[in-house]
Amino acid sequence: MLRVGLTGGIASGKTAVAAQLAARGAVVIDADVLAREVVEPATPGLDAVVERFGPEVLGPDGRLDRTRLGALVFADQGARRDLEQIIHPLVRARAAALERQAAADAVVVHVIPLLVETGQQHDFDVVVVVDLHPAAQVERLVARNGLTPAEAGSRLAAQADRDQRLAAADLVVDNNGTPEQLADAVACLWSELGTPDTAG
Repeated sequence: MLRVGLTGGIASGKTAVAAQLAARGAVVIDADVLAREVVEPATPGLDAVVERFGPEVLGPDGRLDRTRLGALVFADQGARRDLEQIIHPLVRARAAALERQAAADAVVVHVIPLLVETGQQHDFDVVVVVDLHPAAQVERLVARNGLTPAEAGSRLAAQADRDQRLAAADLVVDNNGTPEQLADAVACLWSELGTPDTAG
């Protein structure tokens, strides 16, 4: 089994890269997806979040109101740490369980936005960083999430900076070009991981 840690700044294109790796046969375990699963209604994770942040972080349907919670934690470093201490252990446990279900010779790609921030860069055989210029990250966040440039900037500031991520990388996927160039970069990555390219 080859265990790959895939990371990158917010809006850098991690999901697109992971989808292309999955199309080539990788087993993709996405921490963002798991982070949503562990706070579904009636889970211990959601109970712990409500206990810490209050019932106002719930929507009328009883689900977590991510926008409201995000406004709280991105404005308060202590609150963000508290949230991470609730969510991260649950996500890691779920990711480990999914990895155990993978074939012994699988390429298992763990998509972890905060891989560097949480000190997990030494937990994988290979660390891959999807790299995008910070100005382009802000543009994408504004367009994709409807944030103001200032709000987008605060999201970037809450993460490791570009140099810190690149310093942790074994391999880098440059996403500063076109979608076609990204596809070529992922094909190169797949071959660098020592796997035959079976995508079409």
